[in-house]
Amino acid sequence: MPNITLDGQKIDFTPGETLLDIATRYDIDIPTLCHDPRLKPVGACRSCLVQIEGERQLHPSCAYKAQDGQVVVTQNERIDRHRQTLLALYMTDHPHDRETSELGAPDQLLDMAEHYHAPLDWGHMPSLRKGREDRNPYVHFNPDTCIACARCTRYCEEIESVSAITLAHRGANTTIATVDDKSLLDTTCELCGGCIDVCPTGAMTEKLPLTRGQKPERELTKVRSTCNFCGVGCQIDINVDPQGQEGRGQVVKVTSPPVGTTTNDGNLCVKGRFAYDFIHHKDRITQPLVRGSDGALHPTSWEDALQKAAAGLRGVADKYGSESVGFVSSSRCTMEENFLVQKMARALFRANQVHQCAAT
Repeated sequence: MPNITLDGQKIDFTPGETLLDIATRYDIDIPTLCHDPRLKPVGACRSCLVQIEGERQLHPSCAYKAQDGQVVVTQNERIDRHRQTLLALYMTDHPHDRETSELGAPDQLLDMAEHYHAPLDWGHMPSLRKGREDRNPYVHFNPDTCIACARCTRYCEEIESVSAITLAHRGANTTIATVDDKSLLDTTCELCGGCIDVCPTGAMTEKLPLTRGQKPERELTKVRSTCNFCGVGCQIDINVDPQGQEGRGQVVKVTSPPVGTTTNDGNLCVKGRFAYDFIHHKDRITQPLVRGSDGALHPTSWEDALQKAAAGLRGVADKYGSESVGFVSSSRCTMEENFLVQKMARALFRANQVHQCAAT
């Protein structure tokens, strides 16, 4: 196989791999702001530049494909100086404090500036990027923290194939916009929130936690779970405020797990990402109910509810035969729960009338 020497280590690679692909596979840290493995590399942010022996210029590792025999260095005095200068320039029109910049998701630019000791005394100027008021209920854009990396617009085009947002204007005025500055509700946007997920600085963020004055993501606890809105089984991270609701805990928002770690590869639909208010809805049923002799539903224990459900099903089967009983399960249940439903139907009731709504 072809190989390169990366930071003194000889590494085999598959033709077509980029230098960043190889470095990531071997846990060699190269900073990036505009890169996402789901997207075509564009080399826009210039933070991933590396030095190749025999080359005069530094090259973007995210877009530069490896060639047999290359000798590559990811960290030296020249590269460190470049990263510090680049990040210092980014920070000249970017908030320096997390209370201002991290209203929602963590700000990777602040993390990188701190990690690489970028100078923060180069002066500061107000951001020239234009924002806009949008009546959509879910996605908020903060132009002051945008770095025009285009991850959001590329995700919208390459992954969702809807091209609802785009880069507008030029130079320091470059911003994220829609056609004629229309609301996302009046565009092809599906409100999947993928633009929020890929944004490295939190410029694209969830609107609901902001309007409700809830805690930023850095103060929340992530709990891995499975989305229950369909049968795909997408993995989600439920962001919980343990002190919310007077100490009972409160779900503030839902985020997607890191790219490449779960079956949905970091992607979610509008329901999976934003439809979580039912968890704390005042009308949500939180205990089993059994219909009494008066025809009304009354709270009871799980044991009593299960016994009455079993007795009702068995009574129908005994009176009218197993062909009179049917079982309908839900795609919102887990695979194991759906398996148990069909096992109960076939093994206990000898009935083959079993259906699952995911089949439709």
